[in-house]
Amino acid sequence: MYYPITIAELERNLPLCKLNDELFIAAFVIFGDAPLTVACAKELLEKTAELNYDYVITAEAKGIPLAHEMARQRGDETYFVARKVPKLYMTGVFEVSVQSITTEKEQKLFLDTAEAEKMRGKRILIVDDVISTGESLKAVEALVNAAGGIIAGKAAILAEGDAAKRRDITFLQGLPLFNIYGNPI
Repeated sequence: MYYPITIAELERNLPLCKLNDELFIAAFVIFGDAPLTVACAKELLEKTAELNYDYVITAEAKGIPLAHEMARQRGDETYFVARKVPKLYMTGVFEVSVQSITTEKEQKLFLDTAEAEKMRGKRILIVDDVISTGESLKAVEALVNAAGGIIAGKAAILAEGDAAKRRDITFLQGLPLFNIYGNPI
């Protein structure tokens, strides 16, 4: 089963994936889809232009192409990635826990203290490919706050399910959840 969607004027067929016995989600992955990444970044930049932010941050991993492309199109030299594991090159870390809809177990997100120094006092836009439960968003928000950054806004390509009703995020379009027959609910 697939869900046909047009995003940033590009047509895609998203495979439906079983989340549990009664619920399916449409798998939206921009990895490897350069035209979609470029087009979505352009539209999100237009929708978030008034937020007047200094840097973009995303959670590892699916938001990385979007954050990179947004920074590239804006001419930014830096963007940040909240990592799933601390890396040897990190001089120190901030850490928060997260439980997202697409991951079976609790995850932790880490930010390098050197990046936190760059972020302190700056306006930060949090971006992701899809916002669903908002748990990953909360974790990144906690990292930005711990670093002393100022949340300028939150943005995603798609807002899934009830996330599309939120007024605190900017997104290109809503994405429904699906029943076992592949019908939007």
